[in-house]
Amino acid sequence: MFTIVIIIIIRRALTSNHNSFAGCCSRNFHIAKASSSSNFSSTFVTTTTTTTTNQRRSPSIARLRRQTVSSGQTSSSLTTMGNEATTSIVWFRKGLRIHDNPALSEALIDAKNFSGGDESKKVLPLFILDPWFCNEKSVGANRMNFLLQSLTNLNENMGSLLSIENVNDANNCLTVVQGKPKDVLPNVIKKFNVSSIYFEKEQVEPFGKQRDEEIIEMCKKLNVDVNTYASHTLYDQEFLLSKASAKGIPPSTMGAFQKVLANVGEPPSPVPEPPKNSLRVIPNAGDALSKEFKYANGIPTLEDLGYKAKSLSFKGGKGGETEGLRRMRGALCRGGDGYKYVQEFDKPQSSPCQLFAKEKGSGKALNPFEMAKKTSSSSPKEESLLWPSTTALSPHLKFGTVSVRQFYFELQDILKNELKGKHTNPPTSLMGQILWREFYYVNACGTPNYDKMVGNRICKQIKWKHDPENLAKWENAQTGFPWIDAAMTQLKEEGWMHHLARHAVACFLTRGDLFISWEEGARVFDRDLVDADWALNNGNWMWLSASSFFYQYFRVYGPHSFAKKYDKEGAYVKHFLPVLKDMPSKYVYEPWTAPLEVQKKAGCIVGVDYPKPMVDHAVASKQCMAWMNEAYAAGKEKKSGGEEKSNKKAKTK
Repeated sequence: MFTIVIIIIIRRALTSNHNSFAGCCSRNFHIAKASSSSNFSSTFVTTTTTTTTNQRRSPSIARLRRQTVSSGQTSSSLTTMGNEATTSIVWFRKGLRIHDNPALSEALIDAKNFSGGDESKKVLPLFILDPWFCNEKSVGANRMNFLLQSLTNLNENMGSLLSIENVNDANNCLTVVQGKPKDVLPNVIKKFNVSSIYFEKEQVEPFGKQRDEEIIEMCKKLNVDVNTYASHTLYDQEFLLSKASAKGIPPSTMGAFQKVLANVGEPPSPVPEPPKNSLRVIPNAGDALSKEFKYANGIPTLEDLGYKAKSLSFKGGKGGETEGLRRMRGALCRGGDGYKYVQEFDKPQSSPCQLFAKEKGSGKALNPFEMAKKTSSSSPKEESLLWPSTTALSPHLKFGTVSVRQFYFELQDILKNELKGKHTNPPTSLMGQILWREFYYVNACGTPNYDKMVGNRICKQIKWKHDPENLAKWENAQTGFPWIDAAMTQLKEEGWMHHLARHAVACFLTRGDLFISWEEGARVFDRDLVDADWALNNGNWMWLSASSFFYQYFRVYGPHSFAKKYDKEGAYVKHFLPVLKDMPSKYVYEPWTAPLEVQKKAGCIVGVDYPKPMVDHAVASKQCMAWMNEAYAAGKEKKSGGEEKSNKKAKTK
């Protein structure tokens, strides 16, 4: 989706910096240690064409499924090139971090081992912003801002690796340009004499996979070696698919998925962070690209990218590796030395009362509705409402500012060594949430047309309604159901929703009330959510629409009764829909039932100041259930018919 190229020059010896992964609460968590061994585990490595770079792999990068596509150069040509220094590109797209970054680590190792006379092999700095994504129709302002913050922090953290001679270049480690990768990279390759490129491979998103294929083919033509790594997930997804009971077919339940994981063992350990003084950059490298591309001399602002100036209100903290690791370790340490938060973490499917808590301080955590009440009566700077017990790490995992493997092993350390097995377990535990992420990724990797109904092997074929008018009402928080509209307002303004609020609005759009395709809802979430993740977003929409994974379509979230059980005062609704702030609690979830005099006194006339309900929920939900029943029956009949034909064909043979 997005692209970075890092330019780095190395001369100093590379040694691991173990202190960079110091754990929270004055503890040291599981750290991947550098090894003197020089062989890369062949069991988990896929090498398209062997080159000299394959002979120096640290075991800490084993099972990352490193793939190398050789340009056809001989070993001697790669190591000498006529004593002419060449350049390696480290192409960041996700994985915006320096910890547990195998592409970066391998590029530095290879640069260190380069033999080019008096010159060192360079590793270039460049992030490519594809203009297709740099607009509010494709990516919301909150998410784009999070990305820009992450790039800024990546540049800062790379500065901590600089050699002493580059101390004045700390603000210029990362060069950012705008353009399509297929247009930018050939220019960069020729301008900086590039001989190899390293990047984290895309395994699920069709756009990214096609982009990678085009770049690999281009590199072959330009005699550039390509090295790719699977480091956005716990495991290489193609490797997991090969270990599934039905080869290449992803497990469709968490139970079946856990059996696969039990057979493959622990995921690869995090790769050590490169040491200080290991990075030498090309001074003012951006100047050489500034004539052809925008923003080569700095990271752009939202306004630079054409976003309208607006008040950004995402409360989950700044983007970037530094904030992400701070959040992760802060969450793991909630509850003090007893690690009560980790021990008791449970994500129930039936209650909207998932705990929220302030990041600092002790005391009883409040549910989201109580926090909303507190926030609505305090200063606008209060951020307690949006500190969910689910850690708020999803944006950091989405952009790779935090390594999911780092999270996994630090959590595992607490579960085994501190809690000694006395804790909640998957699928509802904190570890369970990491596994759910991996579950959706392996399904996305092994399912063609995963983001569509048609041609999607695991998706129920349902005749959803095409209704642009009702879709627009849902998207713009004009349904007339305060609980639904409050949640959609939170999404639009902040790029975030409590996970069960997401469930409720998704159910309302699809099988609960409007019977509009989950694909439409997924597109809205994909644009507006800060943590929008292609694999998780589409997987959850299929689940919540009862199109796949979950099939109890008769279990519907009541758009006015669901939240009422937990927030009688309607604080959450009043916070996000100020027009209802003076509506008596008795009527806040169903304001159309309030007598006209009550509406006037509250300053909110239904049908004038706030819309009337767009449907009668009792009638609409029954109709939706009937349609879902028809779709399921038709699918079952089609499946049995296909099996019958198959059996007849087998008997004929």
